This record gives sequence, structure tokens and C-alpha cells, in this order.
Amino acid sequence: MLGAGIAGLTATRALAGAGLSVRLHEARDRVGGRLLSVTHDGCTVDLGASWFWPNEPLVQKLASELGVSTFQQALGGDAMFEADHRGAHRMEGNPLDTVSGRFAQGAQALAIRLAERLPEGVLRLHDPVTRVHVNDGAVTVEAASGVTTARHVVVAIPPALAVEAITFSPELPAEVRTLAERTAVWMGDIVKAVAVFDKPYWRDVGLAGAAVSHRGPFREVHDHSGPGGSPAALLGFAAAAPFDGVSPERIGAAFADQLRRLFGAASATPRHIHVTDWSAERYTSPRAVSPRAATTSYGHPLYQRATAGRIHWASTETSAQNAGHIEGALWAGQQAARAVLDAIGATQAT
Repeated sequence: MLGAGIAGLTATRALAGAGLSVRLHEARDRVGGRLLSVTHDGCTVDLGASWFWPNEPLVQKLASELGVSTFQQALGGDAMFEADHRGAHRMEGNPLDTVSGRFAQGAQALAIRLAERLPEGVLRLHDPVTRVHVNDGAVTVEAASGVTTARHVVVAIPPALAVEAITFSPELPAEVRTLAERTAVWMGDIVKAVAVFDKPYWRDVGLAGAAVSHRGPFREVHDHSGPGGSPAALLGFAAAAPFDGVSPERIGAAFADQLRRLFGAASATPRHIHVTDWSAERYTSPRAVSPRAATTSYGHPLYQRATAGRIHWASTETSAQNAGHIEGALWAGQQAARAVLDAIGATQAT
């Protein structure tokens, strides 16, 4: 198993639960992948995936099973709109946010609790995989910790990253490699910033903490406060390209300046600003992004079939359902595990 994001953890648990011997290689020093939650002074915020929606049963079932508390995204109040340098104006209502759920302990809690339930010795952190070799009877996986031989391998990282960072031998079929290179990494071109405040001051004046800005640099802002408004926080999304080479401190300062424009002087004193540039995350985004990369290939039929009979794909990009969401990653992990079990069962039956 390559990658201990929520898809890789889901597939690993299913396969280990079926009695198979599984090894989960994770390049980072943590689990979760793009589920990243940070805690500072007792305030937990999400710098990766944040939401789930009412039509997504897998994530709701998993949160309930793992004891991860959820709450509803705040919707009340008016949003702000900023078209250009002439200033922001108040909209009637909040057209940005819809009914959705969030995780009281942060989205990464799902991954952490899943990892805690794996058998001892399955998960290996600080263990990037560099080569995958398929022969007639097995797969050889070369990682920092050594060489492992298995019957199947699940690639639970973004396909574009996989084909850049891992040497596959024999080479992947041209159609699979081209597809992977042109499959955009979800959140891979995004900077996310979260500003934490003493209280959700925007609510006191009937604002939703939501904004759309064509002036930027952050194009969307959402209320990211916890249950009951604590911790009080505002979240912003920006395209990563304009911030290429810019330090997190300067990005945070730009976010604070924009919040002052949008919501007034009370935004001048955030307690903390947390920033993650997902385009610069070594184990999320490829260094060389195809100019033709797009989301239109999400859930492509080639991702639903084992490559070379033994390489299975499982990330939110490969999901045929709810791609780009946590739900999609869970679906992809479950499908990959089923495909491995079916293949092993078919082999044992012959």
C-alpha cells in the first residue's frame, strides 16, 4: 500500500481485516495526506479537506464509527463581494455556503483514528516508495525501509505524483501514464490560510464570514469557526501560482490585509494565521505539472481496472463517485480493497 491518506488507510484496514498481510508505506511523518489539521493554543483548524455533505454516507458512517464528532457549517448572515479596487459590498444572504458538515476535532482525526486501529507493524512512516516492479507472479516494492514482495499494490497517492516520483517497471502503458500525468491533483494548485480570532466578530454585525473576491489574492473566504463559534476562524482559498516563492509569513500578511478590506478593522488582530501551500507539498503535488492537467479525467475507467493485473489506483482523483471529496477517497479505498480481494480469490480458485 502506497500512501497513508484516508484512501490508503481505508484500503489497508479492509485488507488487513480480511486476514491479509499488508504493509502501508507513507512518505510523510504523519498520516492523513490532504487531511491536515493543526492545533495551536488549544485551537484546531483544518488546512486541508474540511467539509462533507448530506449525500455522502461513507464519511458520515466512518465518523460515527470512529467517534469523531461532527457539526454543521455555519450558514447564517450576509456574505461580502469584492469585484475590484472600488471596495467590497455586502450581499443579501450567503450564496457561498450550503448545508454541510465539519469535524469538531479536525478532519485529520479520521485518519489518525483509522491508523490507530491498524495491526501493529503495518504502518511505516518516513518511508517513501521509489520503485514498483511487476513480474508474472508478484510485485516488488522498493521503499526507504527496504524491499517488499507482494501479490498486489495499491497506489493511494495522486496519480500525477505517482508517475513522477515512482519508477514503474515494466513501464506503465502509455495510455495510463498519459492519463495520470493529465489528472489534476485535487487542491494541488491551492493555498489555504486560516486566521484564528478571539471571537467570531463578524457574526455580531450579521455577517456570515463568507466572501467572494475578484481582487484577491484570496478568491473565497468562509467561516471556519468550530462548534458554537469556538475557535473563531476565517478560512481563505487562493491560487498558488501568484504566491510562488513567497514565504508563509508574507502569505499570512496578505490574507490579514484582505480580511481587513472585507470585514473591517476587527480583522486587524488575528491570534494566529496558519498557511499551507499545497502546490509546494512534496508528497502531494508533482514538481512538473502538465499544462493539460484537468479534473475531467477524475474517475476515469482506466483507474477502475488493475494496471498490469496487480497495480490498483485509490485516491480521490481516481474515484468514480464524489471525486475531490473525502467521500471520494473513501470510495476509492474501498473499491481498491475489493478489487484486490477479488483478484486473490480468483487466483486461489484456479
